[in-house]
Amino acid sequence: MCEGGSHSPSHAAATQEENMAAEVRSPRARYREQNRAEIKAAALQQLAEGGVQAVALTRIAKDMGLSGPALYRYFAGRDDLLGELIRDAYDEVAQVTEQVGGAAPAGDARAALHALADAYRSWAVAQPHRYLLIQGTPLPGYAAPPDTLLRARAALGPFLTVFAAGTPSEPLRPVVAEMTAWVREDENIADWVAHHTGLPPQDEAAGIALAGTVLAWSQLHGTVSLEVSGQYTGMGHRAPTLLAAQIDTLADSFGL
Repeated sequence: MCEGGSHSPSHAAATQEENMAAEVRSPRARYREQNRAEIKAAALQQLAEGGVQAVALTRIAKDMGLSGPALYRYFAGRDDLLGELIRDAYDEVAQVTEQVGGAAPAGDARAALHALADAYRSWAVAQPHRYLLIQGTPLPGYAAPPDTLLRARAALGPFLTVFAAGTPSEPLRPVVAEMTAWVREDENIADWVAHHTGLPPQDEAAGIALAGTVLAWSQLHGTVSLEVSGQYTGMGHRAPTLLAAQIDTLADSFGL
């Protein structure tokens, strides 16, 4: 009980939520969010047409009938806008992998790994400009917002679950040893692994899950990046065939 007529924490939280909801419902808030969405859509169009270097706030403002200063009411600058696009892309990839991971057949880690890899590749191939934004060559002088690291980990989280029950082959032991040390030394990594696997950092299986995820990410990034940047054009193979073979080899090396 609270004395003196003070509000309980739950009541205060509910009031805060109501105030936030009212703000979102206000015409001004809706207008602001609509303009932000249009600015991001215009930036994505520029990104698709000419890459990161083509994203120009002045051109976006002109196309939208806004003045340059007016545009800066919505985004602090080009880096701020790019940061939003990066967040959106990672969040979408995470949503895709989480949905696929949640729908994967129980007890069939190999099938789950193939499903995750296929979903990751499909998203990238459908939106190569967004994939290259988050996984391509960094823009000189641009530093991604720190919270994008958490979003990137969220996209890879379901892979941890797949590899948690793996039995790595002997050649993988040096990688597993390094990943085991990492998960034991880095509290953030330990929390990430535990969130998806339930494994404490002291359990070697946590290091195995991390090793498999890092290796899967490396192979996915290599194959998918080459495909979306057109490096396979004119070669005598299909990218999905190559990726499937790589995923099978990785699954074999972890006894999945």
